[in-house]
Amino acid sequence: MPPRSEASIDDLSTYDSDEEYRLAQQEWEETVQQLHLLVSVVILPFFGKYLGRRWSQWAYTRYLRVGLGKAFFWS
Repeated sequence: MPPRSEASIDDLSTYDSDEEYRLAQQEWEETVQQLHLLVSVVILPFFGKYLGRRWSQWAYTRYLRVGLGKAFFWS
């Protein structure tokens, strides 16, 4: 059997590093997708709910204080 040439060993190591790079890239893309899903499904609705409640409390307090006239909108 003839010994392996240097080119074939280099080809195998290049294949391994390319495969590892592809797997790492795929895992990274999955992680980014999961974070995007977490933000869009959990964090943004929770933050929006919080801000909506804060705004409604402010608006109701202002309504009780000044009524619903020009002062409510431009003061």
